Amino acid sequence: MMSHAAAGTVPRRSLPPVLTTIAVVTSLLALAGLSMFSGPVVPVLFVLGLFFIAAAGVIGVLPLLRLRRVDATIAEAFRSDGAIVFTTDSDGRILWTNERADAEPHLCKGVSVDATLATLYADTQRSLQRLLARAGSEVRTAERVILPSGPAQLSVREIASRRYLWRIGDSAGAGVAEADLGVRFDAEGRIGWMSAALQDAIGTVPATIDALLCDPPLRPNAFQQVRMGEVRLPCFVAIEQMNADEKLARIVPTDASEPSGHFDRLPVPILQLEKDGAVKLANRMARELLTIGKGETVFLSDLVEGLGRPVADWLTDAFEGRALNPEVVRASRSVDDLYVQITLDYAGSEDDGQMMAVLHDATELKTLEAQFVQSQKMQAIGQLAGGVAHDFNNLLTAISGHCDLLLLRHEPGDQDFADLEQINQNASRAASLVGQLLAFSRKQNLRPEPIDLRDILSDLTHLLNRLVGERIRLSFENDPALQMVRADRRQLEQVIMNLVVNARDVMPDGGPIRIRTEQLVLEEALKRNRVQVPPGSYVLVQVIDKGKGIPPDKFDKIFEPFFTTKKTGEGTGLGLSTAYGIVKQTGGYIFADSVLGEGATFSLYFPSFGDAGPIAPAQSIAASKKEVVEQREGVVLLVEDEAPVRAFAARALRMQGYTVFEAEHAEAALEILSDPDLFVDVFVTDVIMPGKDGPAWVREALVERPDTKVIFVSGYAEESFSGNQARIPNSVFLPKPFSLVDLTKTVRAQLES
Repeated sequence: MMSHAAAGTVPRRSLPPVLTTIAVVTSLLALAGLSMFSGPVVPVLFVLGLFFIAAAGVIGVLPLLRLRRVDATIAEAFRSDGAIVFTTDSDGRILWTNERADAEPHLCKGVSVDATLATLYADTQRSLQRLLARAGSEVRTAERVILPSGPAQLSVREIASRRYLWRIGDSAGAGVAEADLGVRFDAEGRIGWMSAALQDAIGTVPATIDALLCDPPLRPNAFQQVRMGEVRLPCFVAIEQMNADEKLARIVPTDASEPSGHFDRLPVPILQLEKDGAVKLANRMARELLTIGKGETVFLSDLVEGLGRPVADWLTDAFEGRALNPEVVRASRSVDDLYVQITLDYAGSEDDGQMMAVLHDATELKTLEAQFVQSQKMQAIGQLAGGVAHDFNNLLTAISGHCDLLLLRHEPGDQDFADLEQINQNASRAASLVGQLLAFSRKQNLRPEPIDLRDILSDLTHLLNRLVGERIRLSFENDPALQMVRADRRQLEQVIMNLVVNARDVMPDGGPIRIRTEQLVLEEALKRNRVQVPPGSYVLVQVIDKGKGIPPDKFDKIFEPFFTTKKTGEGTGLGLSTAYGIVKQTGGYIFADSVLGEGATFSLYFPSFGDAGPIAPAQSIAASKKEVVEQREGVVLLVEDEAPVRAFAARALRMQGYTVFEAEHAEAALEILSDPDLFVDVFVTDVIMPGKDGPAWVREALVERPDTKVIFVSGYAEESFSGNQARIPNSVFLPKPFSLVDLTKTVRAQLES
């Protein structure tokens, strides 16, 4: 511990100890005199001894009382000071701290000041020696230090014997040395402080910041003409916000030829450019940003790229006053993607042949822009996929439906039966492809239920082993404490199969594929790939391969529909996009990690669902084609704007014995229902139609016919109108494409409900 005395402070006062010694000696003489001789001398010596003892006590107590008064005064004056304020004794031990200092964990009473300050900034010993050597002088002693929170001033003053007052905080010129050209001003432009160097340069202290300028008003971080005595000097004016009320302006002449001077200390990256693009001058921050060696001769075209035209042409236009707008370019020497915004301005007059370039790191801005573009792109593709899927579902309903009608008239031994089966199977494959499109657009009809992923993986083991072939070694690692998730079992199986098939395809010569599950609890939000996974309990599923890995230039596109690295005809490009859509629609998260040449890992995060009971079956009804269709009675109003779909549905229902009234739009349906003598058992209606949609006309019809059952059919997802359906009693949903048996079974179930 370094004591203050060791640093050259005033030594302690020694009067009380001297008086104490005299008193003790005198008293001993008096006591000795009692035994040696008698007379008036003995009482005199004894009284003198008592006097000196009392005097020593009084003189010793007075400084203590004075120190207490000083401590109380300091505590009252600096308790709520915004700066760090504390006092120490002559040994450097901290005695008292104010409220601001109490917030610093290292500032504790009884701890040495040098050990404490060593935790806040470097080179503590030398700065303390300089401060304490001048602490007893009348001049205010201060040192500029760099704290973790930024530049500040450390000052110390001897306020009493064995008491020192310390202060760490902002000051009038904090952040600017007196040798720099700096000025502080308030929101009205009134100058409150000016560095000594700037005062010497201009010869006076103007009242306002604009009075300094030849071309007011002040433009933050720009080049302006500053009055330096009788001279108009081109300077760069850098502005820093010091607090809520004040700003600091650093003024740097642009004709500085040494980057080690004022120019180099600017808190803004700046280049000085010649007409041919040569970098004449670069300050420290610019050199660090663009990776320029000190003293290196370099051209701007060597440092940036991605402008869209030659840098030399851009600079030529700038010098001629045609291209002074900011441009965003990529720093070509940076290992990572680093984008820089460059703002050009003249250094002095337009005839000087020099241009100043102010740089700003725009990487975060470009990242946000890329995120926005990507989200817009994915949204547009999703909307397109949903619309295309709807139209295809109408076509597939007509194809598969009329195929069903033909199959009813042919026996398995007929010549055309096999061809009809082929048509029907390929229509089903097309319906599966459309389902993948809807999964990507997150408009697929999911039937969520609590499921155990270990059961799914167990059921899929045989199928997955057949899918990957003999060259692939498939292994499973399950967490015994795995909780359940709420998802569509069929769609989750599709996700696992897509990821495994994708892993198989990147290992044509064989290799291992690991599927592992783990129960995770995220204490803090997990930030991955521009996505934030909130804290909570999750079930993690990982599919890990040892393939070639994903090239960096293709990594950001892997979840886009129809994007594939496979040869033509080997893949649809919908595998990963389908997995992405299903996982997102389920409420989960999917991420990819890859090292080129080492393989890839796909990680799926699903929110845990605990041990909840089974979910009630959804209202939509799907029937097997093996169901035997019986003749029924009932009246059905069929409303469908697609003629082929309407023709198939009407024929299918009439074949089962139902009386069917057809309408191609809502207005025609309401006209049919205007007959009060007509009784209708069931409305079968499309959801999206020209004019009034399905829910709108059904609500109107139910006013007069409240007991009529309703079946909504649509190529879109049920979720797109589930709110409307919930407000319509006795209604169910039948998704397109549906088969003959699906339709008749749904109508029969509604009539019997």
